Amino acid sequence: MTEMTRCVACGGGTVAPDGHCWDCGAAQPAFRSHVELTTDAGAAGVSDRGLRRAVNADAMALARAGAWAVGVVCDGVSMSPRPERAAQVAADAGAATTIALLRAGALPETALAEGAIRAGRAVTALAGSREAPLGAPSARPRDPLTQGAPACTYVAGIAGPDGVWACWVGDSRAYWLPGEGVATAMTEDDTGEHEALSAWLGADAGRPEPRVRSYRPSTPGLLLLCTDGLWRHFPDAGALRDQARADGLHSRTHSNDQRGQARAGGLDAARALVDHALAAGGQDNVTALLLPAGPRSRRG
Repeated sequence: MTEMTRCVACGGGTVAPDGHCWDCGAAQPAFRSHVELTTDAGAAGVSDRGLRRAVNADAMALARAGAWAVGVVCDGVSMSPRPERAAQVAADAGAATTIALLRAGALPETALAEGAIRAGRAVTALAGSREAPLGAPSARPRDPLTQGAPACTYVAGIAGPDGVWACWVGDSRAYWLPGEGVATAMTEDDTGEHEALSAWLGADAGRPEPRVRSYRPSTPGLLLLCTDGLWRHFPDAGALRDQARADGLHSRTHSNDQRGQARAGGLDAARALVDHALAAGGQDNVTALLLPAGPRSRRG
């Protein structure tokens, strides 16, 4: 991640930790332009600004607790204010809540749903005075492009010894990509006519109503969490699986230690997915996060 100390817009302001100038408030183009996350167990994520966007408004978070791996990917609504801030706040809050509840013994479905709800509260808080008063009747969700409140989509996943779970609000997606068998989408976009968002996180969205799905795989594979900047460049889940599997397997055959194999395989697979989207035009921010899952291999 590129470190910046002076604002590129006003020339004299100091850049805050969220990538905005303390003085003029301008977002810095190179802030989070390319981000990579990994864990020793093989979970990995790559987020890139793309070739046409001034700011990377995608965000991701990874967390682990014992056998559980948690990932969150968010896509800031580009025409809303501070979309990159909304996405990062949601990803961080969602991951922290989900992993804390898992450690406390909550069911994965409960942990994911509560993580999405608390992520929504965190994004709503960014709107300040635009937040509806407590006790006010819930209104129909309004268009985040016109209401002036930070907004983002949300998808989170859990990979554990007994299966995989996905939770979402909006059009960021989760896919199950098995090493063998049929790859499949685990989410359905919250969109209406002309693919317009019908659900998102933010002050203008009302209380989040996250949906959760689970799957118990019979073979090892990868749970992919991604933004539309990635999935729009692949015709189907099978194409995503083929791209990720080819590079992941190549990395595992060229790494010596077990942790290095897992880390290299996941990261190279995520890089391969993002690189494909960039090569196809990279019109939007692109994010891919992979969580290895499936039955544990038996030692002979």
